Order: sequence, then structure tokens, then C-alpha cells
Amino acid sequence: MKLYTYDIAPNPRRLTMFLQYKGIDIDTRQIDLGKKEQFSDSFRAINPDCSVPALVLDDGTALVDVVSICLYLESQHPEKPLFGKSDLERAQVVGWMHRLYMSGLTAIADMLRNQGDMFKDRALPGPGIVKQIPELIERGRERLDTFFKSMDAVCAERDYLVGDALSQADIDLLAVCEFASWVQVSVPGSCTGLKAYLDRVRSQLAG
Repeated sequence: MKLYTYDIAPNPRRLTMFLQYKGIDIDTRQIDLGKKEQFSDSFRAINPDCSVPALVLDDGTALVDVVSICLYLESQHPEKPLFGKSDLERAQVVGWMHRLYMSGLTAIADMLRNQGDMFKDRALPGPGIVKQIPELIERGRERLDTFFKSMDAVCAERDYLVGDALSQADIDLLAVCEFASWVQVSVPGSCTGLKAYLDRVRSQLAG
């Protein structure tokens, strides 16, 4: 297997924490998004959507999103499970991952990609030209504020998002909150439940 990634980007960060927690070592190549290496012909042949991470299996099959990569690796490395202990918990973890991506990560992405020259004509990931819409910056800020308040209420009432153990859903929430720093935003001080929860997740990931 070979993993193509860019460790500091938010989606690769989700996978990196998964790999580190489970102790999985994979041959890895960094695709520098700042240098637009994701648009090279060689990488397009691996993932025409020009996004990372991408995991190429030994038979040449490419998995090109975090959920599919994590689910596959979980099946190959079931120790220290991160997708729950039952079919129901697995479904709940995947459901939370989708919710966190749509409600949190995309709000930050709207703020980031709709301003500045770095993402000019690249307001959405992928090979196509997508013009920036500056109005989406403020909408993203409003969405993120709502997201933080919602997750604070959830995290104040439980130790983990699913079940009684760390899961990929918890890792994803930490990754989203870390990503907020890219737009100079942090979890509000008033969100004491969320901040305490994030400290617990970081501590557990650190071992």
C-alpha cells in the first residue's frame, strides 16, 4: 500500500491521527498542496478529483476519501477499534463523521477558500475552476459559531460522541476544531463542555 497525503491539511489530519492511535505504518508520499502538486499528471492518474488523502492498495485500487480509507484499515487492523463495538455504533460513528464534515469542516472551508489569492478560482476542491463568493465567508463564520455551540451542548453531557470509548468521530471533531485556527478562530471560551472534551481527546491520543 502507498498513502498520498499532506499531513497538515484537515482531511489528512483526520487520517494521520487514526494511523497514529492504531500504530499503523504505511509507506507515505506527501503531496504539497501549496505547490499544487495535487494537479500534477502523475497524481491525477491516482485521483482525478485531485484531493488528498488517497490510499493505493497493493492491487492498484485507490481509496480517495477519509471514511473509506479508515473503514478499510479498521478491517485490516481491528486492534484499538475506532469504529465502535457493534454494528449500531459503527453506523453512529459514520453518521457523526458526516455531520462533523458537513456542519463544521465545510463552514471553515467556506471562510478559507472564498478569500485571498491562494484559492483564487479554487473555491471548491477539485480540478475545475470555481469562482470565490466573498459573501460565503460571513455565512461560514455564522455556521461555525452555531457548530461550536451545538457541539458544546453535546460534549457537556458525554465523554465520547459514540459509546464508552474513543472513536473516529472524536478524532474528527478534534480535527475540525484544529482546522478553525486556519481562519484565526478558536473554540469560544464560553464553550466549556467542548473545551474540556477536546482536552480529554488530546490526552487519550497522546497515550
